[in-house]
Amino acid sequence: MSNWEAIILAIVEGLTEFLPVSSTGHMIIASSLMGIASDPFTKTFTVAIQLGAIASVVVLYWKRFFQSFDFYFKLVVAFIPAAILGFLFNKKIDALLERVDVVAITLILGGILFLFLDKLFNKTEETGDQTVSYPVALKIGFFQTIAMIPGVSRSAATIIGGLTQGLSKKMAAEFSFFLAVPTMFAATAYKLFSFYKEGNTFGSAELTTLAIGNVVAFIVGMLAIKSFISFLTKNGFKLFGYYRIILGSILLILSWMGIQLSIV
Repeated sequence: MSNWEAIILAIVEGLTEFLPVSSTGHMIIASSLMGIASDPFTKTFTVAIQLGAIASVVVLYWKRFFQSFDFYFKLVVAFIPAAILGFLFNKKIDALLERVDVVAITLILGGILFLFLDKLFNKTEETGDQTVSYPVALKIGFFQTIAMIPGVSRSAATIIGGLTQGLSKKMAAEFSFFLAVPTMFAATAYKLFSFYKEGNTFGSAELTTLAIGNVVAFIVGMLAIKSFISFLTKNGFKLFGYYRIILGSILLILSWMGIQLSIV
């Protein structure tokens, strides 16, 4: 992987990680078009640069992270369901990543759902809660486990989970960002641990590539978060729905054409 390829993947990660469009689907397309999908380092890289993305959340919302211990306890409660199921079914989840058709179909199905979300939750935007209770945090945590199916999108699952619990779009999106921090940190730490456990190491060139990727993902992630909150509150989910349907269709077409698509 060249540094330019790393920069492109990091831009894709930063743009899509916090949007309800599936960063996995985008990583599949980007890495495959660049011809690096089969590179063993690519999989580790796409996971490791999540650290840069979650750092953007901490920087943008640093006051919330130092507000109270109650804030952290709620994140822990919401994180628990994904932590348990992720540990138990990690190999099966990795196997699903090899199924590009699964990613494509879930993108399309999720996109169809998004076309109706604004009508389903139009009242919550006017009367939605601006605080997250412990029961609500736990329920959102269970919604997050749905995102273990590649293509669902962690952001989409948690935002919808928040809306079903009466949160406003803004609060649902923000809590989704906050929950990304422990979830993505744990996933990254586990993947890196597995990488080293298998006897692999990073050379100086790979460490440089990882550093570049994290910096770019951090910068782009900050821009994406700021833009997404504003766009979501003004325009809703419909455009994301159409985008998911188009992206999923592209993945299916490329797969049917026999083009090898994979990030594993």
